[in-house]
Amino acid sequence: MKSDKKLTLWEAYLTKEIGIEFKACLYFFAFLFFYCVFRMLGGIFDASILHMTEMIFTCYFIGYLQVYVFWNFDEADSLGAKEIVGMVVCTILYCVVSWLGKWFDRNVIATLIFSAYVLLVYFCVFLIYKSKRRIDDKKLNEELRLFQTQHKKSE
Repeated sequence: MKSDKKLTLWEAYLTKEIGIEFKACLYFFAFLFFYCVFRMLGGIFDASILHMTEMIFTCYFIGYLQVYVFWNFDEADSLGAKEIVGMVVCTILYCVVSWLGKWFDRNVIATLIFSAYVLLVYFCVFLIYKSKRRIDDKKLNEELRLFQTQHKKSE
């Protein structure tokens, strides 16, 4: 009989897929915000559906790369050389797609600022995941302490 305590292959896969979905939405929102600010600064108050479609597909594609190729760097315990390489490669990919798709009208300065923004977003997401793990650890330790206390009382 199979233990319910171990993750099945399906559950492990599903966990990764949910993480990719979350990343795609998070990064899409952040990059759409930058895109909209760029447009508004240029006096344009509407957004291209084509650009938004390219952005979300790019976020999904790069989300898969992050998880399956680049060690899920934004969820790492610390930022080492391989995590930074992952961040830089993914940032370059975002900038190449933004350039080819003319998200920022092939404006070199806007694209350079976007690249810095992408790196900042990656760093902030890294800090958020790190904080979440620390909070989850505290909660689990507290629950374990309560369980142990209750278990001793019942003996």
